[in-house]
Amino acid sequence: MSTLLRTPDAIKSEVQNRYGRIADENLQIAVAASCCGPSDSADACCSPENSSDCCGSPLYLGEDLSELPVAAVASSRGCGNPQAIAALQPGEVVLDLGSGGGLDVLLAARQVGPTGFVYGVDMTDKMLELARTNAAKIGASNVEFRKGELESLPLPDNSVDVIISNCVVNLSPEKENALSEAFRVLKPGGRLAISEIVIDGDLSGFPVSEAQIRAGLSWAGCIAGALTIDQFTGLLDNAGFSEIDIEIQHRYNLDDFLGELPAELSSLEPTVVQNLVGRFTSSAVRAKK
Repeated sequence: MSTLLRTPDAIKSEVQNRYGRIADENLQIAVAASCCGPSDSADACCSPENSSDCCGSPLYLGEDLSELPVAAVASSRGCGNPQAIAALQPGEVVLDLGSGGGLDVLLAARQVGPTGFVYGVDMTDKMLELARTNAAKIGASNVEFRKGELESLPLPDNSVDVIISNCVVNLSPEKENALSEAFRVLKPGGRLAISEIVIDGDLSGFPVSEAQIRAGLSWAGCIAGALTIDQFTGLLDNAGFSEIDIEIQHRYNLDDFLGELPAELSSLEPTVVQNLVGRFTSSAVRAKK
């Protein structure tokens, strides 16, 4: 898709189509059957020895995935593990941006316990259906999934203690609005703790321009819309956040891109391509209201 066609509506449509297909696959139990065999146990599917792309992010292997529906785990397409950075406490109210099949919502629901509550917001109908199915399957009573977009969250002002998300802000074509909305719904003293792909430095100094690089990358894959550390910090500051910290947790290599690299970039010298890819990182983004 050319940059000329990448209007906000076109980007949202691209994202919805991709994640709608992922949800459809999981609603049909296709992943559970082909990846894990007849068992519908997430811990059986996603044990270290069985980990693979069809079983969701290996970054969740440190979490207790027992008793979670395999469809919740298998539908995960994140770049990190917000559970590991959010430090959730019993009784907190949590919002997961772009909740997908419900993995982070269900994990967070365990941590906040019966006195806490977790909202998931997603704009894709099929993902909402999948998430609600997964929550009902394990009898999660302290969760709710709402349809909405990051730029217009369906929650009132000052209503949540913690916002989490896993590589979702990058999917928004209007990140300034998305972060302003996040700030709005947080309670005073609340915190943002999200995993995101962030560019370390910038995308200058290559034989192709930044515009050409971004034009060839996937929005739905969370890459084309990645912000630099300085850009992300600036938008968070403009939205009103304080105590902003962006911690690089993983620097990408060619294997991480798994076919996402377009032909015009992969034809460059290998050292140039690796330098380019290495500027993309999986990072923990923290801030407070």
